[in-house]
Amino acid sequence: MRKRISFLVAFMLFATYSWSQSLSPLGVWTNQDGKAEFEIYQCGDKLCGKIVSLKDPNRNGKPKVDENNPVQKLQTRPLMGMVFMKGFEYEGDNKWDDGTIYDPESGKTYSCYMKILSKNKMEVKGYIGISLLGKTQAWTRIQ
Repeated sequence: MRKRISFLVAFMLFATYSWSQSLSPLGVWTNQDGKAEFEIYQCGDKLCGKIVSLKDPNRNGKPKVDENNPVQKLQTRPLMGMVFMKGFEYEGDNKWDDGTIYDPESGKTYSCYMKILSKNKMEVKGYIGISLLGKTQAWTRIQ
């Protein structure tokens, strides 16, 4: 009887682990306007995101750079490969919070959370102050 209970507990833990892993944001995603692809990856004990592909990677024959960044020395860094999401921690209920997201089109950084809606759909919300105010995007998993 004791072995059955141990097996059942182990099976339930494995099933829970497998379910949580299937709803992980790790992977490659695109935003709703399809302008770019982003990789969400483990960075230390948190999650980060970087730009891995741009629909239009060049401007005037040269790779696009972070020209709208308020820090002048960062205005020449390439957008391709740039880490623009940092610091996400798992909060529970398929939500990663306490991160930041940088918008290279405006040069602004916002507080942000990611919430997995299904295996291939994710809500990403950038905001200032409280999360009730902000902009939400629907992202779709590519890989």
